Amino acid sequence: MTEEQIVLVGGLWLDASAWTGVASELTERGRHAVPVALPGQGDGNTSATLADQVAAVLAAVDAGPGGSVVVGHSAACTLAWLAADARPGRVAKVVLIGGFPSSNGQPYADFFPIVDGVMPFPGWEPFDGADAADLDEPARQAFAAAAVPVPEGVAKGVVQLTDERRFDVPVVMVCPEFTPAQAREWIAAGDVPELARAKHVDLVDIDSGHWPMITRPAELAMILATLQV
Repeated sequence: MTEEQIVLVGGLWLDASAWTGVASELTERGRHAVPVALPGQGDGNTSATLADQVAAVLAAVDAGPGGSVVVGHSAACTLAWLAADARPGRVAKVVLIGGFPSSNGQPYADFFPIVDGVMPFPGWEPFDGADAADLDEPARQAFAAAAVPVPEGVAKGVVQLTDERRFDVPVVMVCPEFTPAQAREWIAAGDVPELARAKHVDLVDIDSGHWPMITRPAELAMILATLQV
């Protein structure tokens, strides 16, 4: 039986290099990691759309010899969930890191102002507190310098979910700046409708801020490598 590949999808302002440490650790553990280069996040394509990014994730899933564990970080939790919606027979598990999937009809990531057709990194003020607590000043400066402005067509793209078989795909929620107990409360309260309808949701804690692929790559890779599918 072919072992599932682990498809890694970064959140806003990140290119595929954000996964370098995690991918290296996964390779050492004998797992096949596939960091996705999202259109508009690292290739200079400021006209990229949400549909383009979904297509890139699906291309990675379709290229695998068997099933895929699709890992989404932050806003890209929605990309991972869209992959499960589009390929419920090929996505063996969805892993959500520090975020939740948007519902059908919602904008993908219309969080910050658009400037000249892109949504630039807004600086650290919106992430004061637990989000960035484990990033020291040099790490923050490096992150901000490398941050890729997100095309407007991605940020304001409308989420389209069509196949209810996505609710059969097992979900693992990795909880960095919030706890599994908090995530469970939000789901139970109806704040995350997609996960409230998912049939299999497990919650895993990781002691980090919002970007564990940067600050805790070995620990995150261990979590991903030991997932049971």
